[in-house]
Amino acid sequence: MFCEIIHIISTNNVCFLYFAVEIDALKNYKNEMRIEQHNVNNTIVAEVISDSIIIHSIEDGLNLLGDLYYQGFNKMIVHEENIAPDFFDLKTGIAGEILQKFSNYRVRLAIVGYFAKYTGRSINDFIYESNKGRQVVFVSSVTEGLSILSR
Repeated sequence: MFCEIIHIISTNNVCFLYFAVEIDALKNYKNEMRIEQHNVNNTIVAEVISDSIIIHSIEDGLNLLGDLYYQGFNKMIVHEENIAPDFFDLKTGIAGEILQKFSNYRVRLAIVGYFAKYTGRSINDFIYESNKGRQVVFVSSVTEGLSILSR
């Protein structure tokens, strides 16, 4: 629907309508989740909590990063259940694009979930290699994520 509107209206109104659509999208995005702030070893970590998927696309991931970064967080926990399954299909490029931005902005991320269900070699290698570093880790519990991010 957004693309149809862009083609119908005059160029003078495009920025205004684009802005209105973005504000509505942001309101819905923020209503779907809440941020729990953890303080571990004098380190502040934002945990994103939601009953639904909040990262469907690259844009959703970048919006989340920007929103929390703007609020002063540089360490975050996101639950695997709040991320669309396409993220874990590396061929889509969603994980690569989002996680590269987290790395560029030096925002550390722990993704909490049960990852044994992903049987593909590429995603398992990706998780293994990520867990060797400190920027993005895949963990089984919030406690584990907090422990890693607070070091």
